[in-house]
Amino acid sequence: MTDRPTPPEPTGPHRDWLDLGPARERAPAAQGAPRPGIGARLGGGLRAAATRASARLGPAAARLGPTAAAAGRTAAGVGRTAAAAVGRLAGHPAARRAAAGAAAAWRPVARLAARVPWLRAACVSVAVLAALCLGYGVYALASLPVNGGLSIEPTASALVVRAQDGQAFATRGVIKGAKLAPKDVPPVLAQAIVAIEDRRFYEHHGVDLRGLARAAFRNAAAGGTREGGSTLTQQLVRMSYLSQDRTLKRKVQEAVLSLWLESQLPKDEILTRYLNTAYFGAGVYGADAAAQRYFGKAAKDLTLAEAAMLAGLVRAPSQLAPHRNLDGARGRAAQVLDAMVETGAIARADGEAAKRAPATVRVPTETPVGTNYFVDTVADTVRGLIGAGPADATVRTTLDLTLQNIAESVVARRLDQEGERRRIAQGALVALAPDGAILAMVGGRDYAESQFNRVTQARRQPGSLFKLFVYLAALKAGYRPDSAMVDRPTQVGEWEPENYGGRYRGAVTVRSAFAHSINTVAVQLAESVGIPAVIETARGLGIQSDLPNLPSLALGSAETTLLELTRAYAAVAAGAETVEPYGVRQILSRDQPLYTRPPAAPAPARDAAARAGMLDLLSAVVREGTGKNARVSVPSGGKTGTTQDSRDAWFIGFTSDLVVGVWLGNDDNAPMDGVTGGDLPAQIWRDFVTQAIAARAKSAKAERTAPQPQPRPEAAAAVEPAEPRPARPSLRGVPAVIDTGTLDFDGRPVKLVGVDGLGGHNARELGRYLRRRDVACAPAGEGGTYRCTLDGQDLSELILFNGGGRAAGDATPDLLAAEEQARSNRIGIWRR
Repeated sequence: MTDRPTPPEPTGPHRDWLDLGPARERAPAAQGAPRPGIGARLGGGLRAAATRASARLGPAAARLGPTAAAAGRTAAGVGRTAAAAVGRLAGHPAARRAAAGAAAAWRPVARLAARVPWLRAACVSVAVLAALCLGYGVYALASLPVNGGLSIEPTASALVVRAQDGQAFATRGVIKGAKLAPKDVPPVLAQAIVAIEDRRFYEHHGVDLRGLARAAFRNAAAGGTREGGSTLTQQLVRMSYLSQDRTLKRKVQEAVLSLWLESQLPKDEILTRYLNTAYFGAGVYGADAAAQRYFGKAAKDLTLAEAAMLAGLVRAPSQLAPHRNLDGARGRAAQVLDAMVETGAIARADGEAAKRAPATVRVPTETPVGTNYFVDTVADTVRGLIGAGPADATVRTTLDLTLQNIAESVVARRLDQEGERRRIAQGALVALAPDGAILAMVGGRDYAESQFNRVTQARRQPGSLFKLFVYLAALKAGYRPDSAMVDRPTQVGEWEPENYGGRYRGAVTVRSAFAHSINTVAVQLAESVGIPAVIETARGLGIQSDLPNLPSLALGSAETTLLELTRAYAAVAAGAETVEPYGVRQILSRDQPLYTRPPAAPAPARDAAARAGMLDLLSAVVREGTGKNARVSVPSGGKTGTTQDSRDAWFIGFTSDLVVGVWLGNDDNAPMDGVTGGDLPAQIWRDFVTQAIAARAKSAKAERTAPQPQPRPEAAAAVEPAEPRPARPSLRGVPAVIDTGTLDFDGRPVKLVGVDGLGGHNARELGRYLRRRDVACAPAGEGGTYRCTLDGQDLSELILFNGGGRAAGDATPDLLAAEEQARSNRIGIWRR
């Protein structure tokens, strides 16, 4: 018994498509068999053509490199295998009997043709045409491409970024997902793909002649290409081996390879490989990757509505990708559901239910612009912790989306109002929790224009901010806040520092000198304790930048970053020896933890008395000194900083649970127009902290008023039942628009949650958008507001995302994020 030749082992990105297992055994040849007929000779001819093609392709592929050479051997192997299959089919007894019957039927025609010249000419023409078709088929088979199929660029593994509350808000890289096995393919996804792409998939053998005829008829009736006739097997062959060119040669190659593939693999395996290869938009290939990208789940967990949406994407993934065109994707999913009903895959009631509750994108595929600076920082941290692993990962971060939106809005508003007039091009803000967790980060005015992070990468002179280390070193050396100093002209060698404004106050206390940022006293203290002691104090609080041993260091002549300075102030505010800023709490890969930050509180400071004195000085800055513009409703402290010619302006301050640093300046180090740390930076700090306090108070109240677990029946019996309040009804229908935050359902006004509505043009645009469209509204909390949905989407979010209104005081983090996205994209009311 002899084995059929097995295709050579392929290499490269598509080797698994040809890994078909051991070849099937052939039946032994009969002794004394008659000479092979024309079918067997055709098979032999095809094998010879394939061998010659292999001989031609082999050297050419060798010149293209190892991978191309392997692909050439693969293509030649496919050709030889296909030719062998044709030969075996032709040599089958039934085929020989059919050939003998055809020959017998042909003999009378041949005798007639010998007597009738025109019939003889017609037979010769048919024979020549058949020979040409056969020759073209052999040519198409012999010229299979050595490097065909999809070419997928290597990409970094995907990183899904979640905020501190678990909400996914950003992704980086391309989600790769897992290769599905036939048993892992959910039935609803398989049924959806077959229903919309190839209804006769389980009936044809690779090429569907009936489907081709139907597509040709419909395209002719439509006057253009409206429907394709390719089967799923043909699409898989095209994606795996061939180019996307619309040529006759490619079609012939596609048909031959499809017939061969169907003879080697079961239908379920072909369908699975198709799902693992297909492109679903947003840079993802394969059904599992698409399920994770759009819905945040594995393919095996897809619902009917989600499976229908994915099945609808393969025809036009770039146009219908739901993160960009959710309405289009839902419309296509509805067509898929209708097709599934027509084919009997699902009941009509199930299809209608899936239409009423369409799939919603749950994992963002594009990072909100303002959070990119933070995501860059987190991505670098993840690479440092786990390396560039091959698997997709999810990172749980410290970012508070509410505070992030507040920070972006505050910085943008102040720069929009004052930036051009006062020659300020850039600003940065970072907010830390007392333990160093990064709660918000604004690395610049516009990430789209500049990805340079001015929180972590910009090294600037801190000016008077650096006096923190001078005064703390002095307090460690025995000075007290009430110690007497003299503000007078001071000279160190040839250097003679001056105060801001050029005047001297005479006798002052250490507290007053720090509060009013007197330069001469800072230099005197630095000379008293020694610059090395100042450097040691700065190092202990986390300053890692280069600090030269020069007298001018006392006034902040060294360059450092906003994050380094803010962590130093955080350590003083928390009474900790040092505080380490961090943005990553946990890293997971397929629900398996790769890294978890250990819970550890910062170690208490060893110099408690000096730290207490330093807090006294920092509070005096806000209470009576240069930082009065930063006063808020809770106890606070901080320090201003301004460099020569107003090239940099800083304010770093703290409350009991927040440490916030602000910087303003220009990337080219150009001077601003008289901006000091106690001016705009202190005002930005105050605006941010005031809103952050309100947001946190509201969040804490919501947690306190959250529904509690129901008491046990025996305990509930002893509780006096409260008088029930009438429940507000849910509403549904086609509303009128009062303003972009208020709808009218037959005389009943409905206030949308989280939206301060606008009238005029914006209201008219919303009215046109909602015309004859069904809106469903449900009560949302005790404020009398409603949360309304349109085609499964939150209407408040749609309005804010398109710049049709402003976020109200009851806006949730997702609504604030939608408003910020509109502002970043400069659309609607944010257009400028």
